[in-house]
Amino acid sequence: MSDASELPHSPPNTLRGQKFDSSHVGLAAWIIVLALLLAVWLLRFYRLGELPPGIQSDEGADGVYALQVLQGDHAIFFPEKASGREAIGVYAVALSTALLGRSLLAFHLPTALASAGTVFLVFWLGRLLFGQDIETGRSTPWRGLLIGGAGAGLIAVSVSQVFLSRAALRANFLPLLLTLSFAFLWLGWRRRSWNMVALAGIWTGLLPYTYLAARFTPFLFLLLGLSFLKPLGSLARDKWRAELPLVGVFLGTAGLVAAPILIHFALNPDHFSIRSGQLWVFGEEQGSLVSVILGNVWEYLLAFGFRGDMVTRYNFAGRPLLNMWQALFFWIGMVAAVWRWRNPALRLLLLWLCVMTFPGMLAATRGMGPNFLRMSGAAPAVFLLIGVGIWEAFQYLAPRFAALQTRVRFNLPADSTLSVAAAGVLIAATVLFQGVDSYRTFFSKWAGTPAFFRAYHTEWTDAARFLNAQPYEQGVVYILPYPRLNEHYADEHFGFEYLYQGDSPAHIIHATTPHNLAQKIEGALSLEKNLSTVKYLDWDNEVVGGDARADAHAIALLDKHGVFLGSEKVDDFLIHTFDDLSLDQPWRFYKNIQALEIHFDGGISLNGFTHGRGVEPPPSHQELTTDESPPPWVALLWQTAPGLEIEYSISLRLHNAAGERVHLQDFVLRNRFTNTTRDWTPEEPVDTFHYLDLPSDLPPGQYELRLVVYDFESLKPTVELGVWEPETTISHLKIGEPD
Repeated sequence: MSDASELPHSPPNTLRGQKFDSSHVGLAAWIIVLALLLAVWLLRFYRLGELPPGIQSDEGADGVYALQVLQGDHAIFFPEKASGREAIGVYAVALSTALLGRSLLAFHLPTALASAGTVFLVFWLGRLLFGQDIETGRSTPWRGLLIGGAGAGLIAVSVSQVFLSRAALRANFLPLLLTLSFAFLWLGWRRRSWNMVALAGIWTGLLPYTYLAARFTPFLFLLLGLSFLKPLGSLARDKWRAELPLVGVFLGTAGLVAAPILIHFALNPDHFSIRSGQLWVFGEEQGSLVSVILGNVWEYLLAFGFRGDMVTRYNFAGRPLLNMWQALFFWIGMVAAVWRWRNPALRLLLLWLCVMTFPGMLAATRGMGPNFLRMSGAAPAVFLLIGVGIWEAFQYLAPRFAALQTRVRFNLPADSTLSVAAAGVLIAATVLFQGVDSYRTFFSKWAGTPAFFRAYHTEWTDAARFLNAQPYEQGVVYILPYPRLNEHYADEHFGFEYLYQGDSPAHIIHATTPHNLAQKIEGALSLEKNLSTVKYLDWDNEVVGGDARADAHAIALLDKHGVFLGSEKVDDFLIHTFDDLSLDQPWRFYKNIQALEIHFDGGISLNGFTHGRGVEPPPSHQELTTDESPPPWVALLWQTAPGLEIEYSISLRLHNAAGERVHLQDFVLRNRFTNTTRDWTPEEPVDTFHYLDLPSDLPPGQYELRLVVYDFESLKPTVELGVWEPETTISHLKIGEPD
């Protein structure tokens, strides 16, 4: 990187013909460091044990794996939960948990420290890259100080970086190690130091242990190395022969450190693609691949001043990554980097930005805009380019300002150090303003709002604290239903699992439908050998969402199979206690089902039907009322043929005596595991459960309940064999007046 032939003519160590006075550079650097310490403390560590007030299930996987590590279960890659987890985040949480216990502070501290470290490393790297004119060898300390200080200050007070740092996301380790790698690599190459190059290789080798986007870093280092082959020919060959020993040290140490995880992926290739297979645009059905990628590129370009991430855990109110004045200097820096691409420092930042933004561009946006988490590896380059833009603007404006003051006879001291200091004060004031805005955004506008608590699943922290404080009682089992769990790990909440330290079993149930919820509770209780008491956690549905009827369904069934002892109000939930639970009978609203034999030409059959209200059938099996609470339900018994590849839905239609349709409801058919029909076990009976939201003004009288079974994707109906009509009458109902 030190070949002078690669470099353009940079401005000498002068401005307006004046030699820089560097006597105060050290003092200015310490002032910047102290300011960064204050910013980092206030924005990343202040009240870290309270805010965020919970652990979202996806990030909580690191905590669950950390507990396994503390129990002696070590691994290079953890594939079982949350689409796999790299090791650094897991071991960092394990260390903090060993020191501080299982708490919000222990969980959030490692990534906050990583983000804070990135701030100071950006300052260091900016000074390394721009603190010396490589062509002349002359020191340019004020340039390095301004670019590094501006980049570090802005990344310290960035709203998006504050959000990411406090959300305990393992991606925070990627910019930390990447910045560290380039800093040591730059120093090692400049000084011809094998030790520093080896350290750079160590930090680089650790990158695959951080986050999925780190898999693009080999391309970044490769492109950076290849960029030094210009011009080609004998000169390039001679140059590379001279650099080959250092290249070997760097690649050797990096490869040695990365070898365990690379070997793991070679032996377990499915682990390598667990998460990427869920994200890449190559699996999207949104049009041509080229148009999707170009659309993503446009989305990420808009992040620099126009549009932001809509995911509330990564950003606030869809703010762009850069505000308008930051975007202005960023694009000035980009133009400078492209125009003077032969400068290794500018070329590094340009390649860094392009390559590490690419992971986001290749992932599905799903209408949420640019994903700041996936482009977190590019953050140091983004903010250093802003610093470059500020320096370039300063270089352009300073002599013109001098000429202006001469014309108007407004004389200021000609000492260029004062000019740089004045620019530094202006930048510091701007960064301070941004810092105050970021502080207010997080702690005043965001923290404490309902959306804030929902984003971090705060109710699970409250539940864990309450249950941790309960004395152990033999035979007590807790049931925690929840409607907002990720479909990939439906019956787990990793944040709760990390925080919960009680001895009583606590089963988390993905509450999707009343039918599935009841059967899942039965399945969870059947695992307990000494079951005597069930404590059912009933969430406030205004806080967590979900279907209140699902809770009513489950509570009614618990009451049916046990003895209700009472309820206790705690924060945003109720605890319902049931004793003497019996599991001798299946947990269903109905005891018997009316046998049917309706075969459809699409490979699915309806073998049974019943309906009712609450936990018992209505007084007359064919009579319903229109009162709203609780609503009537319908249970259907199905069977599918082998080789079925269709996701079926049903339409339940109510017709009056004149044959007019007066009510219609559609449902996707799912079994107790929420699987659609294509994933059902062939020829195995599956019962589905559906609430009928009958209109309250439905006149009393005789009605027909008709059924249509159709393909969910194509909307094409299947027809009853022998009848060849899509609409089939399954029951005659009498709708009566409510009591």
